[in-house]
Amino acid sequence: MADKRLDAIIIGGGPAGLSAALVLGRARRDALLLDEGKPRNGVTRESHGFVTRDGIAPTEFRRIGLEQLAPYPSVRVRAGKAVEAAGENGRFRIVTEEGETYEARKLIFATGKKDLPLDVPGLQEVYGRSAFVCPFCDGWEMRERSLAILARGEHAMHMAKLLAAWSPRRTVLTNGQGGLDEVQIAELEAHGVAVRTGTIRRLQARDGMLERVEWTDGTSEPFGGMIFAPQLAAGSDLPQRLGCRADEAGTVEASEMGQTSVPGVYCAGDAMTARYQAIQAAALGSIAGAAVVGELMLEAWNAVE
Repeated sequence: MADKRLDAIIIGGGPAGLSAALVLGRARRDALLLDEGKPRNGVTRESHGFVTRDGIAPTEFRRIGLEQLAPYPSVRVRAGKAVEAAGENGRFRIVTEEGETYEARKLIFATGKKDLPLDVPGLQEVYGRSAFVCPFCDGWEMRERSLAILARGEHAMHMAKLLAAWSPRRTVLTNGQGGLDEVQIAELEAHGVAVRTGTIRRLQARDGMLERVEWTDGTSEPFGGMIFAPQLAAGSDLPQRLGCRADEAGTVEASEMGQTSVPGVYCAGDAMTARYQAIQAAALGSIAGAAVVGELMLEAWNAVE
């Protein structure tokens, strides 16, 4: 049986969801934060670039976030995965994997992205230890090392240019022919960036720290770290099932306030952006939370005759 209708349900308990919940709690709105407890940054030991929290473990960040929600009694936190969503503005219904049902006037999806399986042997073992996807998050820890850039096309070009801020020794690994055209290769080499087009046999590492890349032709090369292009999918398909517009990668189209194409449905954090940084996700969560509060209060005002 559904609980009484809430003001909002926030799906996802990362920086975006926690931030949205905090705003709603401080505005005395009845809200539920529903989180399945499988954050994408769970593979990392430290999270960087968040002022006052630089270097914090993701688990500790979440602990503090939940602790700071505790003084606001109108916000409830539940562990669980949302598997069904239905309804329309003012009356949405969410059903969890455990069969619990909740109703709310508004929804905020802070469901982020999920990594698809990594198909390079050895990459999973170094992911989050010495192989990362964001130089702003982890480049400092790899400064001055010989860095491998596992990427193709424009993403490889972008990272080769960007990573010069952290190291002059950069090598692009396309993991097979065709990842770059001749013009791109010539441009990279003219700027001192080496290019290796061979197919990777495996990454050699010790205790999660990358030591060498080995190719199928038997050659190998030492590296001290790696930036790679992840393969991502939407953290949840529920926004699309509700009718929200999204791009091919599953990133939901939303306004600067987080409003999706479906009235009453908002998105925040990595669910609506490809700028994968905790501090930006938290900011987007705060914005979406404030937008929901504003919409709720305007509806209440207009309901008075």
